[in-house]
Amino acid sequence: MQNDILKVGERSFHSRLLVGTGKYRDLDETGAAIRASGAEIVTVAIRRTNIGQDPKQPNLLDVIPPSEFTILPNTAGCYTAEDAVRTCRLARELLDNHTLVKLEVLGDQQTLYPDITQTLTAAETLVKEGFEVMVYTSDDPIIAKRLEEIGCVAVMPLAAPIGSGLGVQNKYNLLTIIENAKVPIIVDAGVGTASDATIVMELGCDGVLMNTAIAEAKNPVLMASAMQKGIIAGREAFLAGRMPRKRYASASSPIDGAFF
Repeated sequence: MQNDILKVGERSFHSRLLVGTGKYRDLDETGAAIRASGAEIVTVAIRRTNIGQDPKQPNLLDVIPPSEFTILPNTAGCYTAEDAVRTCRLARELLDNHTLVKLEVLGDQQTLYPDITQTLTAAETLVKEGFEVMVYTSDDPIIAKRLEEIGCVAVMPLAAPIGSGLGVQNKYNLLTIIENAKVPIIVDAGVGTASDATIVMELGCDGVLMNTAIAEAKNPVLMASAMQKGIIAGREAFLAGRMPRKRYASASSPIDGAFF
């Protein structure tokens, strides 16, 4: 579907799968899995990953060069709006005035649920400073709409806790968010396998961001390929429009006009 484009702000993408770079065994596996996923947007935790801060250490950008991928710096590990804003400013310096960022401000170390108050504060600051903000948030439809109104270019609600692999646990909240949105809704967190990704896309989400589901698979490269296919299948099914659910069966071949 060459004409089915994901638009994030002023940027356009063919792939609706966004991937992270953490938890892999090494950089070679990271690069191989990302390429197998077909992803164009790759998110990088600025506080945990070397993208040039330390010239003596391996540089992630050697395996996912910005000439081939859109690097999406994120604020993973930040627990205050101040820390998140500072991290985004650092990313802008490291990536030559790059303004597209993924904002996440966490509120709890065990569940990694977002601190919504701090997230709203950081989003307002970053948008005013000219950043294009893709924002991780809870599955609260009111908060999702508020983040859109602040000026975020994409809203990224969780489907289940980060790294849980539980799949979609909040279908009706996601549907409400999607129905009221005028910016892309990209599920961030909770996907565990390809069928989960398909379900997310069948609901009408614009994309899915994942990391653990690929990186912690027994074969990350193969899982990355599976996720790409799951995203495509779910998107096509959503666009096609599923048949109505019925209580009783109906014959695939009607008997009206049968030759007997």
